[in-house]
Amino acid sequence: MPKDFSRAESAAVHGGSHVRLGLTPPVTTPIFQTAAYELPSTAAAAGIFDLLQDGHAYTRLNNPTNDVLEERMAAVDGAAAGLAVASGQAAVSLALLNLCQAGDNLVSSNELYGGTWNLLANTFARFGIETRFVSPDDPANFAAATDARTRCWFGETLPNPRLRLFPVEEVAGLAEEHGVPLVLDNTMLPYVLRPIEFGAHVLVYSATKYIGGHGSSLGGLILDAGTFDWERHADRHPLMTTPDPAHGGVVWTRTGRDLDSALGRSGYLLKARETLLRDLGPCLSPFNAFLLLQGLETLPLRMRVHGENSTRVAGFLQEHPLVERVVHPSLAEGEEGARVRRYLGGNNGPLVQFEIKGGQEAGSRFIEALRLFSHVTNIGDVRSMATHPASTTHAQLPEAQQLAAGVTRGSVRLAVGVEHIDDLLADLDQALKAL
Repeated sequence: MPKDFSRAESAAVHGGSHVRLGLTPPVTTPIFQTAAYELPSTAAAAGIFDLLQDGHAYTRLNNPTNDVLEERMAAVDGAAAGLAVASGQAAVSLALLNLCQAGDNLVSSNELYGGTWNLLANTFARFGIETRFVSPDDPANFAAATDARTRCWFGETLPNPRLRLFPVEEVAGLAEEHGVPLVLDNTMLPYVLRPIEFGAHVLVYSATKYIGGHGSSLGGLILDAGTFDWERHADRHPLMTTPDPAHGGVVWTRTGRDLDSALGRSGYLLKARETLLRDLGPCLSPFNAFLLLQGLETLPLRMRVHGENSTRVAGFLQEHPLVERVVHPSLAEGEEGARVRRYLGGNNGPLVQFEIKGGQEAGSRFIEALRLFSHVTNIGDVRSMATHPASTTHAQLPEAQQLAAGVTRGSVRLAVGVEHIDDLLADLDQALKAL
């Protein structure tokens, strides 16, 4: 019997329970470490491949362990359905390629993680897809950059490392008016912010980060809110509303509706699964899905501590005489501060960015003097980490784009973990004194 719950904290533990197999299902989701599945009949096999019935045929498309991860994270965010893939970059790629083809364009915030900017500005350009970068300072910038070939809008809810909260509701309202879905990367704020409640249509995650929380497993997720009316805007979205030769001429907005599963709740994700995941192959390992599920169970607890610790760290740095500038949601003022309070409800997320007097040289010495913070480019572990974005995560970006992303030559980014706050502050203090 499916578990009965209504809140995100319970969903993180029990979501997806109804997809488990057997009369006495295991409490912990098992690892279905198999490439293929024995099909009961030729008729059943045909039904699965023709999308007339639910089932498993090959793990590149779906897997029972992955199904639970998809369902569970969808429940946490209030989404209609989810799709698990191999990494966060795969999630962003498939979510956008699912709507765009050569000759199309998308409008994106210019406040992005460096790898995502390169994906959109360079790799997508080679595919014949133009990305129009705009500042989210004014939501109207998205509308101004939109034309008849614009297929979606994209942004990060808390850009890494800019740390300026995206105006979700304002941009989502304009997206509805223009007939384009708003796709948001919510990697920095799982559980803390539920963008679907503010009008976002599609979410992407690097599950490698806070969803897993242990830094041992790569993974990505795409979630569909199920609220965008593709058929109302059929002319703008031909890949969704016209026959697709990549799957026998099916129309994705009409296919799968009779399936009693997540496959029937999202034509958008059914298309991504049955064409892009099938053809490009960035499928998530069932073993990694299992490990990500272990982390997801404690996501609400960890995100609370990340937020509490990062706020204390930001306050400490704000008062330190060697620190010139600190960027953290808790320090936002005016309209941005009001947005932080409304969207985040007091949890300010896990990241802090700051600049030490003395620029890049001082920042490098500071990072090398840390004893508890790890020097890595990753984020999202339970452990605290420090890095220099200009020479690592954003090194390949032009200087103008680095500045748009909030990266200066002397910026230091901290991903604040769940260690005791006194130990974290002591480490920061001794590293600053070492300068």
